[in-house]
Amino acid sequence: MKISELKNSLLQNNKTLNFYLPNGTMVPAHYHLTEIGVNKKSFVDCGGKYREETKVSLQLWVSVDIDHRLESEKLLNIVTMAEDKIDLPDVEIEVQYQGETINIFGLEEAANGFQLVNMQTDCLAKDNCGIPSEKIKKPLSSLNPSFCTPGGTCC
Repeated sequence: MKISELKNSLLQNNKTLNFYLPNGTMVPAHYHLTEIGVNKKSFVDCGGKYREETKVSLQLWVSVDIDHRLESEKLLNIVTMAEDKIDLPDVEIEVQYQGETINIFGLEEAANGFQLVNMQTDCLAKDNCGIPSEKIKKPLSSLNPSFCTPGGTCC
């Protein structure tokens, strides 16, 4: 989800905001949005290509003040303020949330709030690394038959 999509969703929602972890558990309703920022990353992939990536980061934090609630209008005001103060770009959002360590999730709109989605690493230079685009299928008959026979080396 990009910042513009978040803002549109917030404009249409006039109630308390719910965030759900990938396993369906709701982030406690008394969470705080402790920061909104821009993360810029410059890197070289394993194929030697220079790349840049920019994402907006929202940090959710849960404290002991169980009566706290973040409403759509308040979050929209925070996003608008960040756009003015730090030139917030319209890029993908990552959400930081405390688990055993700081977890980073993608963000999607859900029927009853926002869904935090797991993210995956990936090789950006598969063609340079010799990684096939699809899993190579080999017939079992092409494998060395001594591998999986009694006394063989497969087990």
